[in-house]
Amino acid sequence: MGIALLLGGCTFLAEINSIGKPLPQVTPIVTPNNSNLAQLELSVHQQVNNYRASKNLPPLKLDPQISEQCRIHSQLMANGQVPFGHGGSKARFQAVRQVVRWQEIAENVAFNSGYVDPGKQAVKGWIESPGHQRNMVGNYELTGVGIVRNAKGEYYFTQIFVRKAWL
Repeated sequence: MGIALLLGGCTFLAEINSIGKPLPQVTPIVTPNNSNLAQLELSVHQQVNNYRASKNLPPLKLDPQISEQCRIHSQLMANGQVPFGHGGSKARFQAVRQVVRWQEIAENVAFNSGYVDPGKQAVKGWIESPGHQRNMVGNYELTGVGIVRNAKGEYYFTQIFVRKAWL
């Protein structure tokens, strides 16, 4: 029996780009038990794209720099440094803006443990949650996925969705 927890998807439009505060420097913490998580991240990305395809939507391109921001947030949640949720999303979204100018950005997070396929469970939960599902099928082009497993075997998922700004 597994445990799964989701929070409603978080979406921001470009208005937050006017915040003039510098971004905090965050260094990701890598733990030894995260060695197979890259494959799990790719699996989640593919599952989300498969879901989008089932709705006749184009696939999202996986961006490694956006994924890094996702990993940082997942790591902070997994370590208990920040509560599970969307806290700090404005700073994350500003960090993403440093690598890609976006018009709209959204975030899904999930937590689970005890499942044979934790990625499949996270995506299933997102599909069944109206806010998360709306982000999954939104008018986005890029995505990042970051997954961390802590010492207790709990998986923390962050996915960011980006629609680029065209100037």
